[in-house]
Amino acid sequence: MIENKSPPFFITFEGGEGVGKTTQITRLSKFLSKLSVGHIVTREPGGSKTAEIIREILVNGDPDQWDSKTELLLHFAARRDHLARKIKPALDDGLWVLCDRFVDSTYAYQGYGHGIATTLIDNLYSFVADEVFPDLTFILDLSPEKGIERTKKRSLANKEALLEDRYEKMEIAFHKRIRDGFKEIALADSERCVLIDASLGEEEIYNNIVSLVSAKCLEITT
Repeated sequence: MIENKSPPFFITFEGGEGVGKTTQITRLSKFLSKLSVGHIVTREPGGSKTAEIIREILVNGDPDQWDSKTELLLHFAARRDHLARKIKPALDDGLWVLCDRFVDSTYAYQGYGHGIATTLIDNLYSFVADEVFPDLTFILDLSPEKGIERTKKRSLANKEALLEDRYEKMEIAFHKRIRDGFKEIALADSERCVLIDASLGEEEIYNNIVSLVSAKCLEITT
């Protein structure tokens, strides 16, 4: 018998470009479905109708088309709509939420990457979040060089990925700062965050994730 230990759970997947978040979140969703655990899968930026419109202008185009403050505010505008229209209603209905990126990406990309003060991000999140925060976060770690190489291969097979390349086109130093940022986030909040070596095989990463979710969020009895 499968029971939630304390439903519902809000689980996020984080990391730089090409680390394999989408693959793992899809596999975890299938695992939960087999156990009849009600859940939704969503993403940021985006996730709700209006947030997806904002996503289009954030992930496409030239890397320098927004200054860092404009970019930050666009992310939070999308996040507010996403939280209000999709994440919070799902949690209120007792559904788990699996989200491909959330606020840790803002700290890593806009904070560590672009140099925006953490305190400003803190204040904006407090303003939009209505006290909603992830229960468990998987941070997939991979060298930026390998990650960007993966995204280029993915783009050849996926038209949407080919278009959504604004961040991938930013300088490698930016991506190295992002990686360092995610590592610091994981270290500072080790109770919530799990740092996973994304250079491992897909199956090994999946097994690690399932084991941790089972231990932290599910009670399996016979």
